[in-house]
Amino acid sequence: MGIDAILGDIWNSITGFGNYLLNNLDAVAFIVLAAITILSAIFVVISKESVHSALYLALTFVCVAATYFFLEAEFIGVVQLLVYVGAITIMFAFCIMLTRRTIMETDGDCE
Repeated sequence: MGIDAILGDIWNSITGFGNYLLNNLDAVAFIVLAAITILSAIFVVISKESVHSALYLALTFVCVAATYFFLEAEFIGVVQLLVYVGAITIMFAFCIMLTRRTIMETDGDCE
């Protein structure tokens, strides 16, 4: 087996994988969406800023709504967008921003 045959096999494998991805773009998009959903859900939990957690939660809800659209459940996807992203997450963000207070005081304030 010569080097030309090995390079030919490698090239055929690469083009075969490329053709597989092009024929299954919906599966590739679903996998990317699932990865974004999982990462944003992890960032909701590990984020130290509560406003950032609320924004990551909104991203998670948007990705879940997009998953419903992939499953051809458009009504549930729209309801997910309106109720969770539009109402619940925005309410969380506003409540967090309005109730934040400075806990630490400067040295000049302590007398």
